[in-house]
Amino acid sequence: MAKTVLITGASSGIGRATAEVFLDDDWEVWATARDETDVADLAAAGCETAELDVTDAGQVERVVAAVVESAGRIDCLVNNAGYAQFGAVEDISTADLAASGQQFDVNVYGPHRLIRQVMPHMRARERGAIVNVSSVAGRLALPGQGGYAASKFALEALSDSLRVEAGEYGIDVVLVQPGPVETEFYDRAQGEHDDLETTGAYDWLYTAREDSRLAGIQDALSVAPGTVALTILDAANASDPSPRYPVGEGAKLILMARHLPARWRDAALGVIRKLTG
Repeated sequence: MAKTVLITGASSGIGRATAEVFLDDDWEVWATARDETDVADLAAAGCETAELDVTDAGQVERVVAAVVESAGRIDCLVNNAGYAQFGAVEDISTADLAASGQQFDVNVYGPHRLIRQVMPHMRARERGAIVNVSSVAGRLALPGQGGYAASKFALEALSDSLRVEAGEYGIDVVLVQPGPVETEFYDRAQGEHDDLETTGAYDWLYTAREDSRLAGIQDALSVAPGTVALTILDAANASDPSPRYPVGEGAKLILMARHLPARWRDAALGVIRKLTG
């Protein structure tokens, strides 16, 4: 019997690539998106599809129930749906952090809703895997990423607690931590910044980010969505997966910076501020 995976945010990027690699590995794939028409081609390729907005508790409950009723099992949950808004901490309003469909609702509460629905089924079978797609921003917060990083730090904390709690029942909990990825995700995040009513006090921050993009630095460190997808598949298939999987050289470099004294990191970023300010 084919193993079953439920993937959120499968309309593009990492989520779409993940659906494709699991399908190629002969899993029964449930690819979900806020608009089911966005995954129609995945349905044509052999995936089961469903409309799923992870911020809608009713939809989450219905989709998980539909998968269990149809497949009889959920072997793996991939919490991939994500949202990012770039901006200085002072420039991002509390309402933006807490609003429905934004940072914490999608990146933290969404995975939590899915986890609470799939756990009873996995516990009953005493097996399963939950793969939470985090980010290197969940381990090291850089200027301009405060809101997004805070949500990913929270997802990492939930995962660390859940890993021990679920381990008693044979359920693996894994964090996949991409660095820059060749998707439109960061462009959309930049678009969210364009809507901010900024104070003007942090123009250097937005200039530095744009200069980095134009200089191709982000592209040079980026990995393809398929690379992240294969890492997710490997974690799902592993009999004893690692708690965390950084993806890409960019991710590894950023995570290495965590081990530097905070004052050193701050000083380096201060130089960038002076050069772009």
